Formats: sequence, structure tokens, C-alpha cells
Amino acid sequence: MAQISISQLSVGYGAEPVICDFSLTVADGSLFTLLGPSGCGKTTLLRTIAGFIPVRQGILRFGERDVTHLPAHLRDVGMVFQDYALFPDKSVFDNVAYGLRARKIDAPAIQRTVGEYLERVGLGAFASRLPAALSGGQRQRVALARALAIKPTVLLMDEPLSNLDAKLRVQVRETISDLQKEIGITTVLVTHDQEEALAMSDCIGLIRDGRLEQAGTPQDLYSRPRTAYAADFVGAANICSASLSASAATGALAEVQLAGVNLRALTAQALPAGKVVLIARPEMLVLLHNGVLEPNQLPCTVRRRQYLGARTVYVVEADGGIHLRVETHDHQVPRSVGERVRLLFDPLQTRVVAA
Repeated sequence: MAQISISQLSVGYGAEPVICDFSLTVADGSLFTLLGPSGCGKTTLLRTIAGFIPVRQGILRFGERDVTHLPAHLRDVGMVFQDYALFPDKSVFDNVAYGLRARKIDAPAIQRTVGEYLERVGLGAFASRLPAALSGGQRQRVALARALAIKPTVLLMDEPLSNLDAKLRVQVRETISDLQKEIGITTVLVTHDQEEALAMSDCIGLIRDGRLEQAGTPQDLYSRPRTAYAADFVGAANICSASLSASAATGALAEVQLAGVNLRALTAQALPAGKVVLIARPEMLVLLHNGVLEPNQLPCTVRRRQYLGARTVYVVEADGGIHLRVETHDHQVPRSVGERVRLLFDPLQTRVVAA
């Protein structure tokens, strides 16, 4: 196993770079997810780590080993693809054994290793079947067993769950998470699915236009976004234009003005006075009955109410036509459409970022 170190990496297919001056560290034994929309460069980065795409500039290391210009077959990488990439004419056993045979492992060792990894992915009884006789989830587990059987230094996974239905996706992601933790292999996974990234990852790198927008634990990205883009991409968020009355340091409780009301919120970075963006997660806002306005409360009118069982979703309107989404649980008093309310912001759960 090894830490992956990427330093000032630039990669491209033509004149324009797809990945530009990119630096990142993936901790040894962790599951790191590259998250972002289609076309942001996350798969290009994964394929560069694998050795399929040459590096223009920068350094790529697995542990102390510089693999920047090393051919793919010498990098000791296991790869799991979106479309499984199984040999249709080979049995499950032979698919898993393929990489071991290419490494000239003796037959008894192959028998033991293939049996062990098929059991680990819950397919011990399927060794003689062809891929066509398997479900999508079973095929992806075969692909996972094949990648792990060679005991690679690094495991790379390119959208491994995107071809599965919702229920299978949850089952297979749990299999992947459990195996990754059990084996302790350094893993990089690519996805555009934020729930998948939050559920599986030790750390997430949010990619935007070939650059790293923010990296951190799932809780960091969700609860402490550093940009409006990060807040909008990872989870639902109210993102509002506001004004900062005075310059503020990073992590300060700053005073901002929204819809004519002063609110206090945490700064994500040092900010000068002037235009900023206020970020508030819907579930962190509290609806109160109409009354005397107290600190960190905004007067609003309920414009929409949707009952969704375990939660109720409201859209409220503040002065100036600002609309905010609020999510409450059933134990809270229901509010009616048209009702005047006070919207309470928790200063420690509300973020201020650069405009």
C-alpha cells in the first residue's frame, strides 16, 4: 500500500490542458473520491494516475516511488471500470485469475487466491458461470475481485456504480467500502454522485474545470464549504448575495446584511468589506412563529409547503424577493402557506464566502 502524491500536475489531449497545476495527496490506505460534473477532468486525472495518459508537467508518486513516466503495466495498479470490462467468453474464475496468470503465479496459488476473493465479494458459488449469467451487481463484484486479486499497490475505480440501479448501487458500494477497509488498500474512486461520495469516502476532492475546488472529509465539504460552487454541488444549499459590513478574518463570526437584516455567520476565508455570498443548509434553518424579531432572525412569508413524510420542505420569501428553502422534521409545528414567520439562522452553521 502507498500514499499517492500529486504535485503541480498538468495533463491535456491537445493544446489546452484538461488538468492544470494540480496538487493532491491521497493518504495511505484511504478511500479518496474525485467528485465533479461530467467534463471536469476527474476521469482524465484517474487515467493519468493509472498511466494511460502521459503527464505534461508535474510529479506523481506512489509512496517514495516516482511513477510519473512509468508505463501503466509497471505501476502495480488495479483498475475497476464503469462497464465491468469482463471477458465474456471466460468464466468468473478465469476472469479473476487473468491478472494472476499474466504474472506467472503458480496454479495452486491462483486457485487459493481466486477462491478467497470470490468469497470476499460473496460469489464463491459462481466461479463456473459466464458473465452473461450474472446481474450487473454481480459482474461489478467480479471486476472488483479481479482488481484486488493481484494485490496492487493502488486501486482505481472509474464510476463503478453508475450502471447499477439504485438498490444494487447501495449494496455494491457497501461491498466496496467493507473490502477496502478490510484490505486497507489506497483507493481512488471517480464519481459525479454526491451521495455516493459522502457515503463511501474518507476524503473527497471536488474538481472544477480541471482544478481542485476543495478537498477534505465528507463532513468538511458538506458543513464547511469554502466556495459557493462547493456548497451548491455537495448537498442542497441556500446561496444568497449579501453584504459584509467590515473586513473579517478566516473563521470569524462576521456581520452580514441580508434583505435589510443583520445576521452573524462564520467566514470561510479572510474577506474584505463589500459583496459576499451567504450559505445556509435548509435543515439548519428554523421556522418560528411571527413575533418580535430577535438576533439572527429574518422575517419571511411561507410561499410553499411540501409534506414528505419524515420531513416537510418549505419555501419562504424574505424582503426583496429572496427565496429560501427550509427543511423541518415532524416534531416541529407545521406552518401554513401565506403565514408570516421568523427564520432563525444558526451563526455557527451559516457560512460567508467570497462573491
